[in-house]
Amino acid sequence: MNIATLLRRSASDHPARVALRLDDTEVTYAGYAEEGGRFATFLRASGVEPGERVGFFLPNCLEYLPGMLGVWQAGAVAVPLNYLFPDAALRHAVGDSGARSLVVLPGDVARLTDVLGDALPELLTLGPDGSYSAALAAHEPAADVTPRVDGDDALLMYTSGSTGVPKGVRQTHRNTTAHCEAVIDLYEIDGSDQVLNCMPLFHVGGLQLASLTVLLRAGQITFMPRWDPLRWLELAQTLRPTYGGLISTMMIDVGNRTVGSPVVLDSFRICMFGGSRSPSAAIERLEAGTGIKGTEIYGQTEQSGLVISYAPGDPRRPDSMGRPLEQIVHTRLVSPDTGEDVPSGSHGADGGSARSDAVGELWVRGDAVTPGYWGIEASERWSDGWFHTGDLMSRDGDGYLYYIDRIDDMIVSGGENVFPQMVEEHLAGHPDLAEVAVIGTAHERWVEQVTAVVVPNRDGVTADDVAAWCAEHPNLRGIARPRRVEIVEELPRTGSGKLNRPELRKKFP
Repeated sequence: MNIATLLRRSASDHPARVALRLDDTEVTYAGYAEEGGRFATFLRASGVEPGERVGFFLPNCLEYLPGMLGVWQAGAVAVPLNYLFPDAALRHAVGDSGARSLVVLPGDVARLTDVLGDALPELLTLGPDGSYSAALAAHEPAADVTPRVDGDDALLMYTSGSTGVPKGVRQTHRNTTAHCEAVIDLYEIDGSDQVLNCMPLFHVGGLQLASLTVLLRAGQITFMPRWDPLRWLELAQTLRPTYGGLISTMMIDVGNRTVGSPVVLDSFRICMFGGSRSPSAAIERLEAGTGIKGTEIYGQTEQSGLVISYAPGDPRRPDSMGRPLEQIVHTRLVSPDTGEDVPSGSHGADGGSARSDAVGELWVRGDAVTPGYWGIEASERWSDGWFHTGDLMSRDGDGYLYYIDRIDDMIVSGGENVFPQMVEEHLAGHPDLAEVAVIGTAHERWVEQVTAVVVPNRDGVTADDVAAWCAEHPNLRGIARPRRVEIVEELPRTGSGKLNRPELRKKFP
């Protein structure tokens, strides 16, 4: 079923409710559906056929979701492009997608014209005098939805491409609706929920997890067009949202700004955090500064968003992301060395559950999992219908999963495997460090050595200070000890806010 049918039904049932808010401007569900219907009529009149791609190169704004609704209503495929892409990645994604049109800000027209050259698609500009607004004004809203079946593509979402050119991940109507329905069930989302959405709509966290799920239940979305921890704290206190999320970098920002001046943020039922493994010290700092007991999440673009988390009220197990959403994914942990499933933890005599020492790559299949990449076979990522996530994990006897690292981030020092994120977990406890990252760098004897790249939270912190602290830490000795420490002002990030380890490796070979 076309997801536009479900979204329009929700809007029809609650036309007067506020659907979208940005600063002082609000859009009701009736207005949201009407704008989507007008855009659908325009696309059809322009000759856009079902299955053709329409792109959005925008920060979070009020036109984004109505525009996507119109694309789906017309039977086309929405392509939300990373607004932080550098020129080469942007050029590749637009060209690779074959987008027929792009919805853009007027201020980006010159850049897009320069970057895309002869490959420039039709640009529909926002604003009172923009061509997007003119197109809506010239057409009546469509009342019908172009039929799409479960296996038809709804979205083409491009990965950030930190290890190469961005790949277009196909997400079908079934992928998208199944994911949203599972999240609604897990987090018990209903029309009374208000989400403070600071995550970008060009990523699954901002689109599927924090927006489409809420729209399907006729809740309310407040957007932030760009990340600002002080503005987020202000909105969280005045609007009292019940639902929201922070990628790990954002969580660290909020924790660092409230640890010395706590605020009370007691309205959140669910405040998710993820995007990369979050050190326990950062989680504890957020709770100490705001009172928020975050809900850990795990997902990928290839899995349409969230697939591992905790239900409301579930006690958090230290270092665990929670359990899989079994209604949309089946999971396996497979040894990269043997290709065999690794054992889960055991149940103790006292009824407790022990975590297994065995580490395997997470394989998934199910309704949320992409049918493949756009124009790329990538057969090495699939085995008999199972998608290889590239993420190493372990599991306890109750099915809770524990993130270890990315396969390609593992450091092999003196023939021993060292997982960077496990070193980061302990290093993040240093009282004088705001952020930490660990990579492998060349060593004449050990081949690779553990290297810590750190951001101090005060002046005067030296590499020797950090090294001495590590030497005294019981979990940072032996092969896990950082043998090299580099002080930096900030860590490089991808467009999604994740740590960019390839960029760190280039800077510190």
